[in-house]
Amino acid sequence: MLTKRAFLHSCAGCAAGLFAFDALARDGVEVGGTSKFAKLVPAAEVEQTALTQYGQMLKQANDKDALAPDDHPQVIRLRAIANKLIPFSYEWNPRARDWKWEVNLLGSTQINAFCMPGGKIAFYSGILTKLELTDDEVAMVMGHEIAHALREHARERMGKSMATNGLSRLGGALISGYFGIDSRLTDAVAQQGAQLLTLKFSREDESEADLVGMELAARAGYNPRAGVSLWQKMSAANKGAPPQWLSTHPSGSARIKDIEANLPKVNPLYERAKPQ
Repeated sequence: MLTKRAFLHSCAGCAAGLFAFDALARDGVEVGGTSKFAKLVPAAEVEQTALTQYGQMLKQANDKDALAPDDHPQVIRLRAIANKLIPFSYEWNPRARDWKWEVNLLGSTQINAFCMPGGKIAFYSGILTKLELTDDEVAMVMGHEIAHALREHARERMGKSMATNGLSRLGGALISGYFGIDSRLTDAVAQQGAQLLTLKFSREDESEADLVGMELAARAGYNPRAGVSLWQKMSAANKGAPPQWLSTHPSGSARIKDIEANLPKVNPLYERAKPQ
């Protein structure tokens, strides 16, 4: 029979154990582990393919005077924001420490941005000028795109395709249709007939990238509530978009609802990190 002293000692031990568990609990959003499908495709091969295609894309853009120079104000701005976000990426993917991160600006009216495997980031000038993005909103966009790379969504989709179609090799390019890149910049690359050109990120991938990106931005000192204003702007700019059930992307209203539901998880991170 348990004595009173032993009982109190036992309770104290339980409380200490629970406290220790709480202390180890992670701050921020919860999105689960990475997909097992990603393990079907070698990460190094995906990242090397991305590096090759990114280089080809930049060359094509430069040949068409569509690649902004290093001293362009918007390039300087984008790289400064990236430098704040990138250190917080390592927790999500240890390999990110070894990625050769790049940020470039492409002259195009498209409202788009992307981050390829291995940390190759590009923004189209259209998303900055048409939406008149604030730094907080840029951080949300960039965080979202970085999250796709950190969570290895491209590798996961390729793994699923290999599992279902019996593919034995990686397809050529990682761009154009897959990342929504302006085909006028990528015609030569698209002609390689890459298998990834037929793929899109799923709605689940997009929602996950929204949350991880929001956390990255908050930890870097950018207001996560900017995700709401960002998607209000995006929705206004895409009034002709198909309904959610016909699209690979969640609707703007669904994304806003999800972001608002997760703000309490990331606001404390922002409060600690924001400039005083």
